[in-house]
Amino acid sequence: MKLLRFVLVGFIFGIVLTKSEAISWYRIYEMFQFQSFHMYGIIFTAIVTGVVGIRFFKKKEIKDYKGLPIEILDKERARFRYIVGGIMFGLGWGIVGCCPGPIFVLLGAGVASIGVVLLGALIGNFIYGVLKDKIPH
Repeated sequence: MKLLRFVLVGFIFGIVLTKSEAISWYRIYEMFQFQSFHMYGIIFTAIVTGVVGIRFFKKKEIKDYKGLPIEILDKERARFRYIVGGIMFGLGWGIVGCCPGPIFVLLGAGVASIGVVLLGALIGNFIYGVLKDKIPH
């Protein structure tokens, strides 16, 4: 029962992604073709929400669900790896037509072909897990 609230948040997240059309291949295609502001608006809203939320968490010293303080560490200023990672993420997103976030939402919506994307994501995570100690961070 303790995890029920997280399941409910996941369902709400899936509904919001679906209703906002953020899981639509067509909307993603429009974004990468610079034909519509729709996805950029969603991404911008997420960034603003994240910034405001983190500032609030830091200022009010919010605790997690176990009562422990939430520590949000500052990021390093290593731009090269963020640029390379962003390019890889963007290329994968453009090629597949799906951000990793809604993979399970699309599975729940009955889009069976997204199973290939999920398999690719799992393989990529496995490869990273094997190589993470050998690559620079």
